[in-house]
Amino acid sequence: MKFHLEWTEASSDARTGRIVTDKGSFETPAFMPVATRGTVRGLPVDRIRETGAGILLVNLFHLWLRPGEKVVREAGGISPFMGWGGPVLADSGGYQIYSLSGSVRIREEGAFFQSPYDGRKVFLSPEEVVSVGQSMGIDLIMVLDHLVSPDSPPELLTEARDRTLRWARRSLDASTPEAAIFGIVQGGCDADARKWSAGILSSMTGRDGQSFAGFGIGGLGIGESFDVRNRIVRETVGLLPAEKPRYLMGIGYPEDLLAGIGQGVDLFDCVLPTRNGRNGMAFTSGGRVSIRNARFQDDRAPLDAHCSCPACTQYTRAYIHHLFRNGEMLGPILNTVHNLTYYMDLMCQARTEIRQGTFGAWSRQKMDSLQQSERGRS
Repeated sequence: MKFHLEWTEASSDARTGRIVTDKGSFETPAFMPVATRGTVRGLPVDRIRETGAGILLVNLFHLWLRPGEKVVREAGGISPFMGWGGPVLADSGGYQIYSLSGSVRIREEGAFFQSPYDGRKVFLSPEEVVSVGQSMGIDLIMVLDHLVSPDSPPELLTEARDRTLRWARRSLDASTPEAAIFGIVQGGCDADARKWSAGILSSMTGRDGQSFAGFGIGGLGIGESFDVRNRIVRETVGLLPAEKPRYLMGIGYPEDLLAGIGQGVDLFDCVLPTRNGRNGMAFTSGGRVSIRNARFQDDRAPLDAHCSCPACTQYTRAYIHHLFRNGEMLGPILNTVHNLTYYMDLMCQARTEIRQGTFGAWSRQKMDSLQQSERGRS
């Protein structure tokens, strides 16, 4: 993997670039649709491409359990297995350490899980994450990290941060020069802890001299306020190498993306556009729309008059409302297509504004508009 930094706006830290992999390249800042188990639910890959997506995110933990490393490897890797053909980033299982905490035991050697599928005991180490990721043909591999709630006691936050750093070094030691491994900054909402983590990761090398290809900022979006998160991201990004991509993990409202871009973040992912789309929420230029609401029953307008996706150019709000009301699969599919198109268009417009040197003013206006639309809904 190679990262080419293209342009940094003078009035902010927003920047554009391009990530090049063996399976193709894509522009940054970029949003990665979440295909946890090798699929963006309800969408064939050609429809995902039409939204403008250049890279997908999968979850190594889930694919490792089902269908398993052997099946994916023998299919030629995760990208051809999915029929995608383009670049893929894999989260490692660190989030499952947090989300499945009741059935997870953490030891220095790795994480002992109870499979959410069949209850069997499984073990995942930092070295195995790298090995499985390379075997599955993952283009960008996130290290295994120890994720805990930002509200955890300080001693637990410190323990998890330091273990993540030790696991990161073991991940580099286990990698090969051609692997693109991303370190993950942890430390809760303690700015000093984050700075320590970022500084160590930035200078870390493996036994064969490999360094991280990029850096994730993890452990956020699970309870902290918008302002606290922005402060932590801003102070963390400033300590990460400018020549490598920065990835804000799991953060995904449009205003979050705009704030992150302004702070120099290059990659984002979140389940919001797809999960919320399946549940009837659409992100539009006029704000969020709950299409299940009865007031859309006779609404002949498109979901978003400023969107060129099939949901907006071929159907009305009334029809999509009808689909949801009657439990028809097409409703969630159309909403998901629209939401991903909205997110990709937002990224595209952000890149254009950065290149023109107008991102700062544009993003402030955009965020004000988003906030006003949300006040109008309340």
